[in-house]
Amino acid sequence: MGGKVQNKGTGQPIFFGIRHLSPAGAWYLRKLLDEAQPQMVLVEGPSDFTEEMAHLTNQGTKPPVAIMAYTDDTPIRTVLYPFAEYSPEYQAVLWAHENQRECRFMDLPSSVFLALSHEEGQDESLGEEGRMSVYRRLDELSGDDAHETFWERNMEHFSEGHGYFKGAESFGKNLRELTQGRGREDAEYLVREAYMRRQIQKAIEEGFAPEKILVVTGAYHVEGLKSGLPGLNDAEMKQLPAVGVQKTLMPYSYYRLSSRSGYGAGNKAPAYFGLLWEGFLAGEADYAARSYLSRLAAWQRKNGNMVSSAEVIEAVRLAFSLAGLHGYQIPALRDLRDAAITCMGHGNFGEIAQAVADTEIGAAIGSLPQGVSRTSIQNDFYRLLDDLSLRRYCTVAAEDLHLDLREKLTVKSQKSAFLDRERSFFLHRLRVLGVSFVQWQQVQQEKATWAEHWVLRWTPEAEIEIVEAQLKGDTVLQAASFQMKEEVEKGEGIASVAKVIEESFLCGMPETVSYATAVLQKIAVEAAAVEEIAKTVHSLSLVIQYGNIRKISSEPLIPVLEQLFLRACLLLPGSCVCDDNASKEIIQAMGLLNEAALHHGFLPEERWLQVLEEIADRDDLNTKVSGYGAAILLERGKMDNAELERKVERRLSKGVPADLGAGWFEGLSMKNRYALITRMSLWESLDHYLETLDDEEFKRALLFLRRAFADFTAREKSDIAENLGEIWQLNPQQVSEAVNAPLTEEAQEMLDELDEFDFGDI
Repeated sequence: MGGKVQNKGTGQPIFFGIRHLSPAGAWYLRKLLDEAQPQMVLVEGPSDFTEEMAHLTNQGTKPPVAIMAYTDDTPIRTVLYPFAEYSPEYQAVLWAHENQRECRFMDLPSSVFLALSHEEGQDESLGEEGRMSVYRRLDELSGDDAHETFWERNMEHFSEGHGYFKGAESFGKNLRELTQGRGREDAEYLVREAYMRRQIQKAIEEGFAPEKILVVTGAYHVEGLKSGLPGLNDAEMKQLPAVGVQKTLMPYSYYRLSSRSGYGAGNKAPAYFGLLWEGFLAGEADYAARSYLSRLAAWQRKNGNMVSSAEVIEAVRLAFSLAGLHGYQIPALRDLRDAAITCMGHGNFGEIAQAVADTEIGAAIGSLPQGVSRTSIQNDFYRLLDDLSLRRYCTVAAEDLHLDLREKLTVKSQKSAFLDRERSFFLHRLRVLGVSFVQWQQVQQEKATWAEHWVLRWTPEAEIEIVEAQLKGDTVLQAASFQMKEEVEKGEGIASVAKVIEESFLCGMPETVSYATAVLQKIAVEAAAVEEIAKTVHSLSLVIQYGNIRKISSEPLIPVLEQLFLRACLLLPGSCVCDDNASKEIIQAMGLLNEAALHHGFLPEERWLQVLEEIADRDDLNTKVSGYGAAILLERGKMDNAELERKVERRLSKGVPADLGAGWFEGLSMKNRYALITRMSLWESLDHYLETLDDEEFKRALLFLRRAFADFTAREKSDIAENLGEIWQLNPQQVSEAVNAPLTEEAQEMLDELDEFDFGDI
């Protein structure tokens, strides 16, 4: 790049202004480093990250990766400094390592960045708005559709390093002139630049000749660092706010480097910019253009969308022609995409949208060698991924994982026999910690005790969530245990404690089960609403069912479950004196209690049936709840046809208010619908009941009956219609068709009026 850039004999450091993710910047920076051979390389980045450089240059480190600092205390706040292979800062650090030269980050420490970001009264939008207005002006002047295209055409395709250097310097200078003084961001920049000037001066004081110091910084900051203004003095340094921080390295992804993910310093197409970098390494100016179109075609073919060789050739020709129309020799991404849409997508972007996303953004994820600058919980997480053969699920694409928790009898080792069970424990612990890497899916009920379905998808956010869990423990197990003990100590009632017991079983943590069980036994003697007791019974019931498959003893829970079930039986009838809103929770509680009674023979069956019979018979309870009690008895074979007919006659009679009768029928229809549909006597009674009502009573009943039948399937409604057809001596098929036919406009208006009907004190 010649002596013009090296500043030989001027007593000034060499300043190289770059863009954070710039393949051309990285390439020409390395060229300059080879030519200038500096003794000290200073790179824009938090100065306390310098100690992580050794890990960045480790042979096992594969970008994209990021250095992350996070606060010691909650709520956790983080600052990330990501690198792609083509980040100029990364290549500067790599060059210094390869050439055994001193290298440091020189910006404000992460502890200061995090303190500044937490200060109140900051308006972070003003500076950004000012900068965006400049970019919009660039769009207008360039004639292209985005400043990204302007930058790519004029900077990333430069064939001569000095041109890149001068272009970036001019771009940064003009951007600075247009945006300075427009917001709080400007004040922060002044502090940062004063700090960086101090680091430059410090290097000179240590004996490094100024012309042998090369400074790598954002193009915006070059003028500020060359201004000749003093750096921060000792008193000013002491006044900088700071918080306690920890640091770690983490894998990163191309998607998170993309501006589409919300990353302010990102670009639109990290994977495409990776192709530009490969082109520099290969010495082929048109490498990215050819590779972009060929990879897009390959993705289409792989996914069943045919693209011919002729279409690819035509796309290449069109892309170069489009570039020529703008006065350039090499196509920009805009030209390539337009050519692909025309030749491969046949003018329809939708045909190639997924291929474009894969080719432009990509699914690349970085990696780090074991033990490299991670928190203990990160090390434990990755160790367990390898130990449980789950590493391959660390992808940006969602992957399904189906587990069978039963012992595998066809394998040789005990580890293999129970691999899925250990995987389940690990994944549930991550779920409890709120790590978004895992999503638990529901499975069919008959497989619920031994089959699990998970969806796994790695993101940098998941890594951050793992780091945040470090405050709860050094390992995933310790952190999950701490999390659940915290939940117990919150003391939000027996249901929440029982839920912790359930979670502890799923996580394979018997010590936590014992701890939470002891707490539950202490607080179970206190009064609680039947709804909460039912939820607790349900959680304990599930735990006892899971006990065998997860090899954790649930025996201590049985007496607790018996005690709570008996209390629910005592409280339930009185709780059924409620309004319609409260009846929803009572009905849910009854369902949970009945489910527990069905699953566990040690629970008092006769006592439960007596409670249900009392609820079904009493007239002073909510009628929907009474109907639901009758439905459970009917489902369990404890009510014959004669008894059902007697209840129907009593509940659906002339003297019973329409809303009460219809409400009872609604509760009855909430279970065992097939058995109800086949009982012709029920429909005859309902028909007779409706005939006894006057117009106003019928309107009241119709509102509740509409609600009762709202969840019935079309097939169930057809079966009911056929029953009514027989009762009315009409063609059953015609009645079914009439019931399922779309409403006429007149009928819809009548129903709309019904929704607004004044039912007084209902």
